[in-house]
Amino acid sequence: MTIQYLKQSKPEVERSQDDAKVRETVEATLKDIETRGDVAVRELSEKFDNYSPESYRLSEEEIQQLIAQVSPRDMEDIKFAQEQVRNFAQAQRDSMLDVEVETMPGVILGHKNIPVQSVGCYIPGGKFPMVASAHMSVATASVAGVPRIIACTPPFKGKPNPAVIAAMHLGGAHEIYVMGGIQAIGAMAIGTQTIDPVHMLVGPGNAFVAEAKRQLFGRVGIDLFAGPTETMVIADETVDAEICATDLLGQAEHGYNSPAVLLTNSRKLAEETMAEIERLLEILPTADTASVSWRDYGEVILCDTYEEMLEVADDIASEHVQVMTDRDDWFLENMTCYGALFLGPRTNVSNGDKVIGTNHTLPTKKAGRYTGGLWVGKYLKTHSYQKITTDEAAVKIGEYGSRLCMLEGFAGHAEQCNVRVRRYGNKDVPYAQGAE
Repeated sequence: MTIQYLKQSKPEVERSQDDAKVRETVEATLKDIETRGDVAVRELSEKFDNYSPESYRLSEEEIQQLIAQVSPRDMEDIKFAQEQVRNFAQAQRDSMLDVEVETMPGVILGHKNIPVQSVGCYIPGGKFPMVASAHMSVATASVAGVPRIIACTPPFKGKPNPAVIAAMHLGGAHEIYVMGGIQAIGAMAIGTQTIDPVHMLVGPGNAFVAEAKRQLFGRVGIDLFAGPTETMVIADETVDAEICATDLLGQAEHGYNSPAVLLTNSRKLAEETMAEIERLLEILPTADTASVSWRDYGEVILCDTYEEMLEVADDIASEHVQVMTDRDDWFLENMTCYGALFLGPRTNVSNGDKVIGTNHTLPTKKAGRYTGGLWVGKYLKTHSYQKITTDEAAVKIGEYGSRLCMLEGFAGHAEQCNVRVRRYGNKDVPYAQGAE
């Protein structure tokens, strides 16, 4: 195998040092929120967002006033995007069926898909107002039938962003709070004097938000560990440098630590793409961010074969994988570790981020090896149940159960089975002894 790194990102050890600082900050902040509740949340909001309203929860009147500020064109666009997200989420929900089956005469087993009863949705917005994140988390939770959906977003330039609030409201949020960062995550999960805690947290965010979700996992459920945006372009000579460079920088502008990787079997395309990136960085309005991200986290990897490209791609397990080759469907068939695939030059990651209908909250930091992204099923819990309807089945299952319990030494467990055998089979089964 011949794999060459024409450009590498900053070493893993430096990334780990950054992560350790974030961990310490988050741990102390969450303890403070748990101890002091609303007081701590207000202090944090004043410190980081310079925002201290009478109430962080928006009233219905305030929501309507903000929605009135959204232009008709923007409102139409928001509604179109939400319709696409809802349509796909509904199709996914319809594929998840409750099950009930009689596995043997008199034994009925089943499962029900029950919505999580309360969800806290985080919609980033301190640097860029992430309107689309409201569709992805709030609207999808609504399709799943979650009875209490609360949503938090930070103020944008000192006040609530009308478009984000409109998207939250249209998506189906029952409570909307204008707060961000660790304080929003902590308030939703731990609860305060004025906010009832939720059962589950969802939505992307910065490193502090992601770490807060990680530390709270177990106390509440989470959708996934969503770190900085990652993108990978898998390309051959069927496409050119302009489209590859554009797709890489389009995601690098998310933050200063957003990995962007070009994986190709064409040295010509690799070198031309690197040159095109430098050209675009001269004119890109978000170059201040994208250039740092590309400098520190950008990679260009040259392989000999498509099989090598596949192996490297699955090892990296990038959040977004843009495939533009002469065999896109081959990658779809064979790739196993990624967040979402974007197949062919006609589509791109921005489609998925904003409008096409698939969810943009996706696994990062190799989590694509064990989970997919946020979808309607994440809001549903599959609970099993069982029922025995005949005496004969109670006796038969009881006899097997009793013996298997005694095999493990659980006498009390065995007696649960034995009492049924005696009662429904009129058999004389002694206490804590496997039925013969």
